[in-house]
Amino acid sequence: VQLQASGGGLVQAGGSLRLSCAAPGSIFSISAMGWYRQAPGKQRDLVARISRFGSSTYADSVKGRFTISRNNTENTVYLQMNGLTPDDTAVYYCAAAPYGATYPRYWGQGTLVTVSS
Repeated sequence: VQLQASGGGLVQAGGSLRLSCAAPGSIFSISAMGWYRQAPGKQRDLVARISRFGSSTYADSVKGRFTISRNNTENTVYLQMNGLTPDDTAVYYCAAAPYGATYPRYWGQGTLVTVSS
């Protein structure tokens, strides 16, 4: 199963980026979708997660700045990131957790977000 993440890049502090992740419909329709990130030398942490039914949760560090959404017709999950800071620099991964499992079963390849000060 391949999840295709895109949208990363280099942005100045205070700027915005939108990440996208497309998944096969058979997986997307049954899965909670999430975005995780891993900064150099750090563990991979959950950034945001959205259930099949549209309810979302966020890491405290991104609340009020990031918004996760999903398009169930296009089988795509998005992460709108506003007010970016250098601390948001990381590789961002999308993931799918079928039937609301706590931990994802499927992962995308990662997309690098670099925020310059």
